[in-house]
Amino acid sequence: MTSHSLRVFAPALAVLLLTACSSMGAQRNPRDQALYTYVSAVRWSDFDAARAFVDPETLRARPITDLESERYKQFQVAGYEVKSASEPAEGQYEQVVELRLVNRNTQVERIITDRQQWRWDAQAKRWWLVSGLPDLDAR
Repeated sequence: MTSHSLRVFAPALAVLLLTACSSMGAQRNPRDQALYTYVSAVRWSDFDAARAFVDPETLRARPITDLESERYKQFQVAGYEVKSASEPAEGQYEQVVELRLVNRNTQVERIITDRQQWRWDAQAKRWWLVSGLPDLDAR
């Protein structure tokens, strides 16, 4: 290839590669999209938004009380780190997450372990958080 050809085709090739890479990054599978959106809600300490990911069956069995909702508002999430993840069976996903929480009233940080269980709902075409919102009393 001559230097003239390289100068002509290099910018076009760069644009083509950037377009391909950006479109690949924008397409997430449903599980990754659900996890990404859930993590965003939790990292912003928006537990009301995070509640939308909790499996309706879990909420029927263990409804979140007004007192629990107010308790979640006492904490600012300072960190969210996935420690381990696995797919024990098709349509199931589990991960262990370390959450760093700061009490808004006392400014004391605590670290809890959140053991999440997710399931795929083929009918609704979405992932549900079966384990519920993080247990604020967990260690």
